[in-house]
Amino acid sequence: MEKMPYRDVALQVMPVVRERIISSDWKTGLPVLASGSVVLRDLRPSDAPSLFALLTTEEVARFISPPPTTVEGFERFISWTHSERQAGKYACFAVTLKGYDTAIGIFQVRDLGAGFDTAEWGFAIGSQFWGTGVFEAGANLVLEFAFNTIGVRRLEARAAVRNGRGHGALRKVGAVQEGVLRQSFEKKGQYLDQVLFAILAKDWRGDRPRVH
Repeated sequence: MEKMPYRDVALQVMPVVRERIISSDWKTGLPVLASGSVVLRDLRPSDAPSLFALLTTEEVARFISPPPTTVEGFERFISWTHSERQAGKYACFAVTLKGYDTAIGIFQVRDLGAGFDTAEWGFAIGSQFWGTGVFEAGANLVLEFAFNTIGVRRLEARAAVRNGRGHGALRKVGAVQEGVLRQSFEKKGQYLDQVLFAILAKDWRGDRPRVH
């Protein structure tokens, strides 16, 4: 997760309704995905101020690559996400709440160089919304999108060994710990060990309960 441009975790906890996603040409524009009160949509330039306010706090930024340091930096990041999406390399959703269209975080899926056979995902959500059910609902929507719309076979995430909250969030949506990557992430001049997690499409489709 840390090597994405950003990271991690998670209203009232709600059951996740895994709605069938209708495939579309996501490269020209991401679909709007919704579950309960959580809505994921494409990023907009107008999301830059709220993302700057929520994702640059010490508690959110602790285990992620340094986020942009200005609103203008986030505007450039959003423009970059659109270019990478159009190139078919990357998808980045804004996390919003039904009736409250302000972006409170992001979910990202990045091709690892094999035509999206293997990809990496990452997430960063404002700390005010941790432990509220926002992460789980959004993560399930992103996993459905990655496996059923993009066609990812293997989805990886990396979390610092000390990032216990991130580990719990990943396990909650079915990620399996596969190993430790020693000194694989640099943060403020220190090299941190990371845990490698992965979810396979066949496991996601076969083992996840369907909630109607």
